[in-house]
Amino acid sequence: MQPAETADAVRAASAVAGSEGLEVGDAVVLQNSNKLTLRLLPADVLARVAPESDGILAFEVDLARRLAAVGSPAVALDPRVRPRVHVRNGFGVTFWEFHPVRERPLSAEEYARALRRLHEDLRGLALPFAAVPHVTERVDRASRLLADRDRTPEVPEVDRTFLAGILTRLRDVVGRGPEQVIHGEPHEGNVLATESGAWFVDLETCCRGPVEFDLAHAPDDVADHYPGLDPDLLRDCRALVLAIVTTWRWDRDDALPNGRELGREWIAQLRAITG
Repeated sequence: MQPAETADAVRAASAVAGSEGLEVGDAVVLQNSNKLTLRLLPADVLARVAPESDGILAFEVDLARRLAAVGSPAVALDPRVRPRVHVRNGFGVTFWEFHPVRERPLSAEEYARALRRLHEDLRGLALPFAAVPHVTERVDRASRLLADRDRTPEVPEVDRTFLAGILTRLRDVVGRGPEQVIHGEPHEGNVLATESGAWFVDLETCCRGPVEFDLAHAPDDVADHYPGLDPDLLRDCRALVLAIVTTWRWDRDDALPNGRELGREWIAQLRAITG
């Protein structure tokens, strides 16, 4: 979000929290991208804020409620606030439990065990499978972005052709193995290491696809503790995921610090692993 919109979003989240009986004196911005993630103090609640038109918040709330009911390792909605999308001044706001993170990182075994449990729980949910977006939709969005030279003006043409080729070649790879509802982006930024274990956040990214696509986001050694993976599919998913996130870094509106530098670095990695 741009600075003016961010300020409005903070005010909206603070106002809703206050109307729900939570005390808010300060708002700490934890993440600012297409959505704003805030820690509201002293209530110590996590707020996620997005434009009201972003319907994904309702999907995330519904999924969180279902996963909490089976004790899944996914961060739950804050029980002090009504479990729904709260609308205020053009923004949708949801409230989540805040989990302090521990100093030591997750071990690969802890990471894999939590991800396996999340996958098991997602398989057991009575979700309308066809209503959950397929992972290929994410590939297609990246391909469209790459083809739009107005949105990605800084991509060297040789790299544009290279990335487009990988996205096209590997797009259907994700349909090669058994599919289920997966997290979609369980990278290290979306899993919290706490004293009570690992907790996954950002459920809005959930989609349909093979579990190997999820493992492709995790550190490589996590896969060593996750049985039953297809090593060839995992290798291809790692290349596909890297191509997708590399493409995001070239979006003219990408706000990630050092995004272009990362884009160049990841293209070099892709060339190395794809020969």
